[in-house]
Amino acid sequence: MAQKGVQLDRETISCSICLDLLKDPVTIPCGHSYCMSCIKGFWDGEDQRKIYSCPQCRQAFTPRPVLVKNTMLADLVEQLKKTGLQAAPADHCYAGPEDVACDVCTGRKLKALKSCLQCLASYCEKHLQPHFESTTFKKHKLVDPSEKLQENICSRHDEVMKMFCRTDQQSICYLCPVDEHKGHDTVSAAAERTERQRELEVSRQNIQQRIQDREKDVKLLQQEVEAVSRSADKAVEDSEKIFTELIRLIQKRSSDVKQQIRSQQETEVSRVKELQEKLEQEITELKRKDAELKKLSHTEDHNQFLLNYPSLSQLSASTDSSSINIRPLRYFEDVTAAVSELRDQLQDILMEKWTNISLTGTEVDVLLPQPEPKTRAEFLRYSREITLDPNTAHTQLLLSDGNRKAERMSQRQSYSRHPDRFTGWCQVLSRESLTGRCYWEVEWRGKGVYVAVAYKNISRDGLDCLFGFTDKSWMLICGTNSYTFLFNKFSTRVSGPRSSRVGVYLDHRAGILSFYSISETMTLLHRVQTTFTQPLYAGLHLYNDGDTAEFCKLK
Repeated sequence: MAQKGVQLDRETISCSICLDLLKDPVTIPCGHSYCMSCIKGFWDGEDQRKIYSCPQCRQAFTPRPVLVKNTMLADLVEQLKKTGLQAAPADHCYAGPEDVACDVCTGRKLKALKSCLQCLASYCEKHLQPHFESTTFKKHKLVDPSEKLQENICSRHDEVMKMFCRTDQQSICYLCPVDEHKGHDTVSAAAERTERQRELEVSRQNIQQRIQDREKDVKLLQQEVEAVSRSADKAVEDSEKIFTELIRLIQKRSSDVKQQIRSQQETEVSRVKELQEKLEQEITELKRKDAELKKLSHTEDHNQFLLNYPSLSQLSASTDSSSINIRPLRYFEDVTAAVSELRDQLQDILMEKWTNISLTGTEVDVLLPQPEPKTRAEFLRYSREITLDPNTAHTQLLLSDGNRKAERMSQRQSYSRHPDRFTGWCQVLSRESLTGRCYWEVEWRGKGVYVAVAYKNISRDGLDCLFGFTDKSWMLICGTNSYTFLFNKFSTRVSGPRSSRVGVYLDHRAGILSFYSISETMTLLHRVQTTFTQPLYAGLHLYNDGDTAEFCKLK
């Protein structure tokens, strides 16, 4: 009880603002006491409102009270200092709801500094001193404060659990191996901890290594982002300059055409006006001559008529009417037609080149390893809609269904001449180039179809243009009874279930090309691991008349 009384005295002479012993104590009108400097600082913050309040009871005072030192409290503080007593611990030293409290403290408990596994108790700094000063506690195990000390007591024998059963993977006391853990593999808790500690360190090393690896990957990805951004910025800047030059060139050509038209207009109008003036002069002259002849016709004097007629009947030379050429159509329709033709040609060029521009942008894949799809649903995430390029189709191939389907015909089709057209074999390439991850499926009918991928620069004539006969194309031959893979003239027999539908998966960056038999299940037929140096194009080769192959719609 005496201890509690002293505690109350300490709290009484502590300042509620700084939580320390009162220094130069003052008592304000409401009766509460504070350090002189503390209450002054508090009220200085209220000067703008001109209302001064007590930090504890919030009673307000106007005007600001005059502070006078409380000599009685000052003497009391000095006496307590001489007895060696300290001020009440600050609030942050007491145990809160989330703290472990000292098991020895009475009244308001202080925070525990350590817990003892032998004593099964937690101690504040003061009550922990015997563990450091007495040899009795020398072998006691001190740990960070814990509220779960009772979990170290065996519920069956009420003894501290200092052993570990490896058979049941649980902590036990030294009596447990006698009965319920009899014959089990048991060791001391310290030995098991040492073993697990080694495993933990290995795990930590693995984790730290993975962290380093991932940090390197993140750094590489950041470098990739920066490189992509720099490349994109430069491409935008360069393309803007090029398009500006192109626009300037078109504007220059437009200005030249306009100037030529106006110049020709001026020449033609001048020529026409000159001829028009001649005709108008001739009309005026003819009207004057007609008036004189009319006047002469009314002359009654025969002699005068005969005398003047020869001179008046003579007409001046007429303007040649053959020089007047009235065009039945517009005068400059040929210029308009030429400009229109130029526009159409430019549109065709832009459409063709724009497809190449839009597809040459390399897909930015993450640098971390990406697993290949396992199910058809996963493959379909990378599905691409593919159409055939008529400019590459052999003349015996008929394209239909929006250029997704090809059929081999006995008669040649009336395709225009084009440098990209296959002439040696009945083959065709896709319009779309393929980079990144792509998946598509081909449905075929007939005696056999070749499903392929190839570089754009594959030959168009001769044996080198046949899919699978050079290092520029890869081909799967789908026959009625077998599959064969062909690359650079080297063939590989492929086994797998027969199906009229073949799936193709391409991971361009990883250099993976896979062919699948598609039915109720999806079966891998052949997988290629290589390095692709150019964008690829899907290809079809039809061997017999009547054979068909179609790129399926997957979305």
